[in-house]
Amino acid sequence: MQKSAVIIADAHYLTRVGLRHILAELPACELVGEASTELQLLHKLRTTQADIVILDYAQPGKFSSETVDKVRETSPNARLIIISGDNDKKAIYQVLESGVNSFLTKHCGEKEILDALEATARNEKFYCTNVLNYLLEKSFPKEADCSPTPLSPREVEIVRLVANGLIAKEIGGKLNLSTHTVYTHRKNIMKKLKLGTVSELVRYALQEGLV
Repeated sequence: MQKSAVIIADAHYLTRVGLRHILAELPACELVGEASTELQLLHKLRTTQADIVILDYAQPGKFSSETVDKVRETSPNARLIIISGDNDKKAIYQVLESGVNSFLTKHCGEKEILDALEATARNEKFYCTNVLNYLLEKSFPKEADCSPTPLSPREVEIVRLVANGLIAKEIGGKLNLSTHTVYTHRKNIMKKLKLGTVSELVRYALQEGLV
């Protein structure tokens, strides 16, 4: 099995040491670089092939939410795991909208970090309990909305699988559909629900109790 190449980007030395120790326990991952500033990270991404970037964007003068966009531009195929001490819910929502793969807080324990790394290496999404609570808090309206879903049973099934982190090819395999058909369904779902990103679709699935 091919290992996922990982870069750790965090301004704090002790955090990098801790993550280095956790990564050593995962045969599926291999540390290929570390960065303590955005400049170092972008240089590493230009010179090193990275599959996964672990980043804390909330470190003024070192990393910011804009770092997420720069990582996307510099290395579009790299998957992003956020492990941040940020408590600003608005900033967290904004970063989630940027399409990160996984998001944890620095209150998370070793098991959640390991689970996130393993899920991200499989190209799945992972949100820790704290972040899921933030998403639920934003998703649920103050007054219950009992309107029927505009989605067909097949579309509901696809939403559920997307929210569980499956990619189009995997969804097609489970439902006996071509990848193109899955993409078409997903496009129609987003149009019906008036959503613009996968993160918004995940929030919808949580709100409707589909996951």
